[in-house]
Amino acid sequence: MKIKLEGSFDASVKFFFEDQLDSLEKNYYDYFEKTKVFSGKKDEIYCLVGPNEQEVFVGLGKADESTLQILRKQSYALGKSLKEHKISSAGIEVMDFKSKTNNRDFCALKAVDAIVEGLLQSAYRFDKYVEKTEDEEINIVLQVREGYEEKAKRSIEETSNLMEGVFLTRDLVNTPSNDMYPETLAKAATEKLSTVGVHVKIYGKKQIEEMGMEAFLSVARGSAKEPQFIVMEYLPVEGQQPMAIVGKGLTYDSGGYAIKPASGMVTMKCDMGGAASVIGTLYALGLNKVKKNVVGVVAACENMISGDAYKNGDIISSMKGSTIEILNTDAEGRVTLADSLYYAATKIDPEVIIDLATLTGAAIVAVGEQSTILISNDDEWANRVEKAGDDMGEYMVRLPMNEELREAVKGDVSTVKNSVSSGGGGSITAGIFLEHFVEKKPWVHMDIAGPAYSSSAYSYLPKYATGIPVKTLYKTIFDQSSSKIDMEEL
Repeated sequence: MKIKLEGSFDASVKFFFEDQLDSLEKNYYDYFEKTKVFSGKKDEIYCLVGPNEQEVFVGLGKADESTLQILRKQSYALGKSLKEHKISSAGIEVMDFKSKTNNRDFCALKAVDAIVEGLLQSAYRFDKYVEKTEDEEINIVLQVREGYEEKAKRSIEETSNLMEGVFLTRDLVNTPSNDMYPETLAKAATEKLSTVGVHVKIYGKKQIEEMGMEAFLSVARGSAKEPQFIVMEYLPVEGQQPMAIVGKGLTYDSGGYAIKPASGMVTMKCDMGGAASVIGTLYALGLNKVKKNVVGVVAACENMISGDAYKNGDIISSMKGSTIEILNTDAEGRVTLADSLYYAATKIDPEVIIDLATLTGAAIVAVGEQSTILISNDDEWANRVEKAGDDMGEYMVRLPMNEELREAVKGDVSTVKNSVSSGGGGSITAGIFLEHFVEKKPWVHMDIAGPAYSSSAYSYLPKYATGIPVKTLYKTIFDQSSSKIDMEEL
């Protein structure tokens, strides 16, 4: 799908609020009143396709209840409808949403962002392993108010690049573990990110041993695939303290000696969703030349069973020197993150650490499959991430930490335990475990176990890898950059 601001088109597309249909041309208004085929509700799209005219009407619901998320969803549905009706080119009138809704969220640029995102979401396919079919490309012409052309052009470009990052994340997660393992993940990161100004460093097993990452290595021991420690530096601003984004990189998780049932292992290629999100976010930042220093960190390995695999009941060490009692080898992600977070805190010295991990089934029990759990030691940064998620249509729910759960994580024969067997609060205790390794740096943990990989399609998101939370992470970083000021000055 190509989206631009100029050009000819076959079909004309207009958005309407159900309580403002009087803006319709009289002949259409009378027709809709008579036939009831379109009333402007937020789930309605009506295509009038004939030999002499092609008109598409998109409903957005009531004006005072409409949101950017509704606009994204209906733009996604619009893209699907254009394909279904074999409409190869369409002109979309970007109306003055703000004046029609009295909603500041509906400024012209945000409306363009939402429309572009929805349309591009409708075109995503993961077809690496199936016979490919050639679809006719759809050309979109956005019609914006005079004087907004330059801003709209920047918005189209930025949102398109952001979606490239989301789609890269989906592709990485959707690739099965026979093709996506630590070495190939590191290779993919190097190949993609080196094209957009990100310097990628890959550390192999010997170097990981020299860094003292005993926790990470313990998880990796059972696999024939060598672990890879991946550090990705995007440093466009000289002398600026970076943000650190740390992704869980389990390219496959069998559960180890706490082995999962067969049905639970089928989707475990998705256990590197955090790592893929870090790579996708850095790719989008580089494409858009965002002026903010960011360093990405991923400890990539497999959690497998062998005669040398770590076991339930083991006590292992870590880069920090803290000992960890392994009560559950299937709580392995936090063990790899222990060394990743400590590395980020002590070797990068960032202004904030944000980690992303498909970490706990408890997260799904607590907030459902569509929401990300936030746990943080810093209210300001937690609020920034939560607001970014709200702006981008990705749901965030912050959970609290308390002293009773902190006590539960403390070890009886070690510094900490990697799993708490009773008392509930599994997502929180996992977060408390991770907090031990951030060295009091401002830190936000994002448990994406639910939304990163979906058992069914919903909203504008596909079945399987969704690319969540790349948009939230990108927006959080962008809002702290000087690129935001540049955009506002356009």
